[in-house]
Amino acid sequence: MGIGTLLLDRGLISDRQLAEAIAEQQRTGERLDHALVRLGFVRPQDVLEAIGQQFGMPIVDLASVDVDDATLKMLPPKLVFKQRCVPIRRTESALQVATCDPFELSAFDELKLLTGLPIELVLAEERDISKFIRTHYGVAGDTLEALAAEGGPEAAATEEIRSAEVDEAQEASVIRLVNDLLLEAIKERATDIHIEPYEDTLEIRYRIDGVLADAGVPPTVNRFRNAIVSRLKIMANLNIAEKRKPQDGRITLRNKGKEYDLRVSVIPMLSGEGVVLRILNKSAVMMGLEELGMPGEVESRWGGLIGRPHGILLVTGPTGSGKSTTLYASLRRIVSGAVKAITVEDPVEYHVPGVNQIQVSHQVGLDFAAGLRAILRHDPDIIMIGEIRDLETAEAAVQASLTGHLVFSTLHTNDAAGAMTRLLDMGVEPYLVSSSVEGVLAQRLVRRVCEACGQWRPCEPTERPPSFEPGPENSIREGAGCRECRQTGFRGRLGVYELLTMAEPLRELVMRRSSSAAIAAAATASGDLLPLRDDAFGKVRRGATSLTEALRVVPA
Repeated sequence: MGIGTLLLDRGLISDRQLAEAIAEQQRTGERLDHALVRLGFVRPQDVLEAIGQQFGMPIVDLASVDVDDATLKMLPPKLVFKQRCVPIRRTESALQVATCDPFELSAFDELKLLTGLPIELVLAEERDISKFIRTHYGVAGDTLEALAAEGGPEAAATEEIRSAEVDEAQEASVIRLVNDLLLEAIKERATDIHIEPYEDTLEIRYRIDGVLADAGVPPTVNRFRNAIVSRLKIMANLNIAEKRKPQDGRITLRNKGKEYDLRVSVIPMLSGEGVVLRILNKSAVMMGLEELGMPGEVESRWGGLIGRPHGILLVTGPTGSGKSTTLYASLRRIVSGAVKAITVEDPVEYHVPGVNQIQVSHQVGLDFAAGLRAILRHDPDIIMIGEIRDLETAEAAVQASLTGHLVFSTLHTNDAAGAMTRLLDMGVEPYLVSSSVEGVLAQRLVRRVCEACGQWRPCEPTERPPSFEPGPENSIREGAGCRECRQTGFRGRLGVYELLTMAEPLRELVMRRSSSAAIAAAATASGDLLPLRDDAFGKVRRGATSLTEALRVVPA
């Protein structure tokens, strides 16, 4: 009985859904149950339970299975990757093998002949099998094994043999290896890929939810370090022969209908060339302000500020705190056919429909200040400057706001009030700062407690700082760690925000060059500052993040 008939007989799908899935299967060539799951007609666990009941096969959770090395070696990795089945337990009479596709009976006859043991099949979810293979056999392990079997691309004997390096990087196995590394990073929701050469090893790590984690690539990847870097250089249109200077480029990658922009940075290091790739998901720019995690009062006030006809609005925070995403979301809310918006960015990270975007080019003298002066002649209503870095850019932004433009930009400061003193320290006159800045939004990113394993527990008095008041039940939420969150207890991130709205008393403090602490104290007392700490602790009380995570990004 085929899987379609099996699911139909059990009432899990309808005749119409089966017919639609068969048509989709014929179009894509994928397995029928995969088509059914992708179309949303049935859940993966329902498919697995139906197969298990039909064949009388038990279902195992591979995340809780410990397998010894001797059992793993019972099957050659090549066969594991090919058949997508894994050995999990050996008894005196049989080898227990987990699979998600028991219909390929010929494959298990091959396993029996290879091991000389009867094969006892158990079922596991396909994603669990894929994760098991990555954990025990390594990411791209099949490609690395194929490369090793072929002898692999060896390093060129001399630097001048450029054609040999190009040939290595263009080998099908190397192309597949690099693609595996990139697609695995996207699958794991990584924002950065770090390829770090050491004397005897090549470390590959992914930054997931702001924290670096080992990619799980087998040690044999070190043999192919030169080929990997050369392939990435070719993809990014960089000079493959240049190994002494840093180089920057970009790669466009499509996966499952989504387009990703990879910013590539190559730097010569002691033991080779190090590479960092920043992964930008172009669909992320479609997020609205309401999806960023802003509390209601902050969103309401910020929404009022971005609707003003002129002035400067600043977003502050450290690198990687989501400032660009907030600016893009703000632009998307206010840009329409009735207004013209122009941005000057370095680099242009996302393409926003209806917005004219300019890429900074220092080679031809087009920096932020020069770009800002030029776009004022294009009659914009809204201007976004990627970052205010110097006095020239700051003064140009101030003049643009005073002549009737709404100006968005970013600053690297620790809090909202610090933006005023930073502009003053740059050399902007106090009267210009006080008359042009309308509001400052400071932000951080905190990891979100995993929905699959998050649990509430009592909050002990000794573990909470004096400034934190738990909810009415005196409990906080934490993740125990599961397969959904890579055993970290967190999955995804959300913003934590602080908003300073400029009122007349605060403008007078700026005119007197008061400290950021004095500005913050006065704004808090008057209700013009919604503090970062309040938002962070509010998210802890709601269970969106953990107390330790909140304390990691905001002072106690």
